[in-house]
Amino acid sequence: MSEQKRGMSPGAPGAGPGPGGHKGPMGFGGPGMLSMPGQKAKNFKGTLRRLLGYLKPYRMKLTAVLLTAALSTVFGIVSPKLLGDATTKLFEGFMAKVNGVPGAAIDFAYVWHIIMVLIGLYIASSAFAYIQQYLMAGVAQKTVYTLRKQVDEKLARLPLKYFDARSHGEVMSRVVNDVDTISGTLQQSLTQMITSIITLIGVIVMMLTISPLMTLILILTLPLSFVVIRAIASRSRPHFKGQQQALGELNSHVEEMYTGHKIVKAFGREQSAVEKFDTINERLHESAWKAQFISGIMMPLMMLVSNIGFVLVCVVGGVLVTRGSIRIGDVQAFIQYAQQFSQPITQTANIANIIQSTLAAAERVFEILDEPEESAEPVSTAGTFAPQGYVRFEHVSFGYKEEEPLIRDMNIDVKPGMTVAIVGPTGAGKTTLVNLLMRFYEIGEGRITIDGRDIRELPRGELRSLFGMVLQDTWLFNGSIRENIAYGRAGATDEEVLQAAQAAHADHFVRTLPDGYDTILNEEASNISQGQKQLLTIARAFLADPAILILDEATSSVDTRTELLIQKAMSGLMEGRTSFVIAHRLSTIRDADLILVMNNGSVIEQGNHEELLRADGFYAELYNSQFAGSGMAQQAG
Repeated sequence: MSEQKRGMSPGAPGAGPGPGGHKGPMGFGGPGMLSMPGQKAKNFKGTLRRLLGYLKPYRMKLTAVLLTAALSTVFGIVSPKLLGDATTKLFEGFMAKVNGVPGAAIDFAYVWHIIMVLIGLYIASSAFAYIQQYLMAGVAQKTVYTLRKQVDEKLARLPLKYFDARSHGEVMSRVVNDVDTISGTLQQSLTQMITSIITLIGVIVMMLTISPLMTLILILTLPLSFVVIRAIASRSRPHFKGQQQALGELNSHVEEMYTGHKIVKAFGREQSAVEKFDTINERLHESAWKAQFISGIMMPLMMLVSNIGFVLVCVVGGVLVTRGSIRIGDVQAFIQYAQQFSQPITQTANIANIIQSTLAAAERVFEILDEPEESAEPVSTAGTFAPQGYVRFEHVSFGYKEEEPLIRDMNIDVKPGMTVAIVGPTGAGKTTLVNLLMRFYEIGEGRITIDGRDIRELPRGELRSLFGMVLQDTWLFNGSIRENIAYGRAGATDEEVLQAAQAAHADHFVRTLPDGYDTILNEEASNISQGQKQLLTIARAFLADPAILILDEATSSVDTRTELLIQKAMSGLMEGRTSFVIAHRLSTIRDADLILVMNNGSVIEQGNHEELLRADGFYAELYNSQFAGSGMAQQAG
């Protein structure tokens, strides 16, 4: 929540309320325009070239967009000149009547003709603008669709270490926020830049045809406008930055206090939470007040500069009319062009900032697309491999960093149907062993085999289909209980889901829910208990019917009765299957066929419970430390 929206700098248009989008009498932009640089790409040219490559398939449509944008803008530019002609004709007819010229009259037919022409021009301009937006919307959305599809497919091919090294928020920001930034820029900013450039060129040409002198006067006021913008923006920028930072802190604090409101109340920390909120809120108020006040000075100053130019144009124009150098309608047209003159300049400068931010966002997306992928998949062996669950680690070495090996020369021999418990202190390598077994990470040396076949010879999808996992941290998605259980196997029938739930001892509690198997779990599945969640994950594993099971300690956060149910369900699940159990409570694995004792990435002891206790080594020390003073260790021994 605290992350600032991509493509916006503090104080930039869209970053917060303020007078940034207003215009004075001559259309000069407000604060933030021309001054607030966005986040910049490291490789501007390379990223731009690559992004433009996504637009190549739509060259014809983009050409049509350019043509329709030009026509729409040109029709709009011609209109003030025609209005000036109508004004001149009215003025001349009126003055002739005032001066008593015989037969003098206002040529309403001419005026009416111009009005009809103007109506036609405005309709044509709007029609071409509509076509331009329609075409560009299609191009932008198809381009972003392709990019988003490529990113999604890439994420599926990235190794687990990529996600382990980055926060979920960072990955989500690149996939969602950065792609949305690209979408918005393609949709709006490119067409705005085209129309702004054409408008600027067209307005200058039209003003020069009316009066080069008045054009020069108008252009000379621009540097003063830029000086004012720079001066005000440089002073307001730090306060806008402070405003965004304080706003981020406030959002983070509110979110934290809301998600943990039970803990806050339980420990009586409501007052301290309110005090912290007040502190951040005061800082936000101070930054926001100064930012808005300083940026608010922009409008009066810009209006002053604009009015100076406006007055000069009117005075010089009036003098030229009295001298007969130009017509009064031309002065009116010039004033209208003057109002349009600065707008495309500020738009173009602002779009340049947006494009910088967009290329920075595109660069972040391309970084995902350029990440090294998992190694190539071998040829599928579907239908030719019937696993029995015989697992071997042969001289396996591995390190998350090549210079820091974690596992050295590991050798394990697991017969089909055995229950293997993996124990050891935090950081010993228990989870790493499972990650290697499921090929989430590639081993450095040696090999891991299942029924004599190197796991690297199997496609990852087929390899992982051999495993079922029940973890301590349950994962259930927003959907019905039926859908969550059926996640274990594609195409599972309702009857198979029911049988899996019964085998996992979950059927009873599911039927007590108001909607039974159609009960919808919320995003965190907080509408059922922790033990019920665990039973559903076991049911999912039952449905998958894997050859090999991987079980994390699944009963550490449930009551005794539910623990018995879960253990009973897991015993049924483990029957006849090779099982790897990551054990945290050693009392739960005394019946394991083989216990692997790990420390510092190595298996330092192997054997069953009684053998390891008799050896009086590291396992015995761990076991006795857990049950010291309870008499359980002595009794078990």
